[in-house]
Amino acid sequence: MPRRIIRELGALSVLALTLNISGCIGTGGIAPQGKTLAANELATDEAIQAAARDAHWPTRQWWKAYGDPQLDRWVEQSVQGSPSMAMAAARVRQAKAMAGVVESAESLQINGQSTLKRHNWPADQFYGPGELSDSTTWDNNAAVGLSYALDLWGREHNASERAVDLAHMTVAQARQARLELQNNIVRVYIQLSLHYAQRDIVEATLAQQEQILELAERRLKGGIGTHFEVSQAQTPLPETHRQFDALDEEIALGRNQLAALAGKGPGNGAQLQRPSLALHTALKLPSALPAELLGQRPDVVASRWRVAAQARGIEVAHAGFYPNVDLVGSLGYMATGGGALEFLTGKKFNYSVGPAITLPIFDGGRLRSELGEASAGYDMAVAAYNQTLVDALKNISDQLIRRESMDKQQTFAAESVASARKTYDIAMIAYQRGLTDYLNVLNAQTLLFRQQQIEQQVQAARLSAHAELVTALGGGLQAGDDAPFEQKTQAPKTLAVFDH
Repeated sequence: MPRRIIRELGALSVLALTLNISGCIGTGGIAPQGKTLAANELATDEAIQAAARDAHWPTRQWWKAYGDPQLDRWVEQSVQGSPSMAMAAARVRQAKAMAGVVESAESLQINGQSTLKRHNWPADQFYGPGELSDSTTWDNNAAVGLSYALDLWGREHNASERAVDLAHMTVAQARQARLELQNNIVRVYIQLSLHYAQRDIVEATLAQQEQILELAERRLKGGIGTHFEVSQAQTPLPETHRQFDALDEEIALGRNQLAALAGKGPGNGAQLQRPSLALHTALKLPSALPAELLGQRPDVVASRWRVAAQARGIEVAHAGFYPNVDLVGSLGYMATGGGALEFLTGKKFNYSVGPAITLPIFDGGRLRSELGEASAGYDMAVAAYNQTLVDALKNISDQLIRRESMDKQQTFAAESVASARKTYDIAMIAYQRGLTDYLNVLNAQTLLFRQQQIEQQVQAARLSAHAELVTALGGGLQAGDDAPFEQKTQAPKTLAVFDH
């Protein structure tokens, strides 16, 4: 039999032996149990089903629907200068760098090493170094080591895939952080606008109460009023002044909060002018519900990438049950004795090359524990993803219900203001014709101010509902363009088990 065939048969025998030895450690039937929910299988309510009739999507700069240039500038500046955005960007760079570190294990590794040292040998004739006894020589070497992982079972490849998936997850989390920042700025800005509107109403109320007091004092001087009427007119004034000051405080605090969200100092916030918000365009939804809705949310996408990464982690843990085979080699020069650089001569050249095999024979249950940990981690990621889906669908449904309610409430509030204004106009005409006194006019005006305040609150709630719905939809950030395929999120279908 030719020697080449004998050598090949010998190599196959060694491989078979290693597989047999490694079979002493089995997986013990350890496998993940979690299963991801399909978004379209989740039951939807009437609000989402009704929204499916539309076929639109929020724009990336969704806050421009409010028609306030100052808000547009502030959101853009905040995204650029916010420390939270800087931290999110740094986490993305860190994850990408870590993925690069893991991926490098799949490539050829070459390392160089050299030592130059003087060696004093002992003088012991019995146990010493023979001819080198009681001498000092150069003991030098220089070598280049090479190693390459054959990755027969895909451990290195799956580890790289897991690191890349985690980098994708970090990118989605950065999108979520940006969306939350935009939402927070819009919400605070809406509250700032509301405080200004409330301040106008309180200011008008204060002017009205001062008119009532002045009228009461004139009636008292004219002999047709009483001190009780004057006292009654003076009573609400301190409270109205307090409300006025409280709203000034809320406006100042709102400016500070906007400045902090943007990563700026309070001085920048003090430069903010009064908001001029208007929302005349209704937000429409995509037709593919709920899968398309959920697929665009950065938190859902991040959860999917976590599941994909954990699935690859199972593959990595399972590969540890197989023998690991690497190709290793070295090229170098070495010499003991002679001149300082004599070891670099051709006669001192040496090399080595061959496979390095690592066999898992007995590990005290470490491999099974690692596989169990990876499987449990996958199940946890799946459960977290499923919970994220359920919460996201609830959030979208909540915001749809809230939007519809706010639209109706706005109509009712406008009707109440119109009715109160009509009452005030009638009272004013009656007063001008001498049919009633001015107190009835002021009472009608008080009712009008109260209804206007309610209308402002409803309008602010409607503006906030728009922002919350856009955020629930994913903010138009197109996060779904970077979502993993369904196959990547599935755990390995079959795990080779070689228990004896």
